[in-house]
Amino acid sequence: MTVKAKKHLGQHFLADPNTSKKIAQQYGAHNDCFTVLEIGPGMGALTKFLLEHEKIDLLHVAEIDSESVVYLNEEFPELGNRVHEIDFLKHDLSEIFQNNAFAVVGNFPYNISSQILFKCIEYRNQIPEIMGMFQKEVAQRVAEKPGSKSYGVLSVLMQTYYDITYCFTVDEKVFNPPPKVKSGVIRCIRNERKSLPCDEVLYKKIVKSTFNQRRKTIRNGLKTICNVNELNDRLLDLRPERLSVDDFIRLTQLVEAIQKV
Repeated sequence: MTVKAKKHLGQHFLADPNTSKKIAQQYGAHNDCFTVLEIGPGMGALTKFLLEHEKIDLLHVAEIDSESVVYLNEEFPELGNRVHEIDFLKHDLSEIFQNNAFAVVGNFPYNISSQILFKCIEYRNQIPEIMGMFQKEVAQRVAEKPGSKSYGVLSVLMQTYYDITYCFTVDEKVFNPPPKVKSGVIRCIRNERKSLPCDEVLYKKIVKSTFNQRRKTIRNGLKTICNVNELNDRLLDLRPERLSVDDFIRLTQLVEAIQKV
């Protein structure tokens, strides 16, 4: 049995075992997390090597494509009831993992890869590691440091809770069908920020609002959130791509202070 890649699901199946093995090897079981959820396994090119990984004791897979689910059950009977036919973005993951830790890996569908990361942020205190392949541009954006034009909302929010390593680039020729762009593999390790020393809802609002006007200074980006005339700090004269995570935290604290008055 073979599975036909479906464009509306953003499926591009890995066709080179060496690449699949190299990706699987990037998983490091941070914080001794030996339980893994693979998203979008398709025909199991990565699954095969994750099952053999010495640091993975329990592998779950989440697949929305019913044809792929049938294939996975036939080809990987050792997965048993750990093949979950679900939409990762909509599913309550506590139904599978309760409050236990689990890592997230995968050859992530390009069309929802950013959404996958945002959902992982929601479960960040259960997810010590995220490792997988994205469109190269997205992978680079997640790992980018302040000062770059590609540094943005996704960069800041992911780096708020994770330390990011760009592992390597993957050529489009190793896929079937080949995508029109190159891919990049990244590894995200949960950092020491268990919680922020500021209002997290306000923090996200400030990050998103300022980057919505990234060509303007922070002062302009904050006008819809607070009275900027009450603020006096060097950060207000910078553009958002110049601010680090710690800068955004301090900025949020400044806004909080005037809102409480």
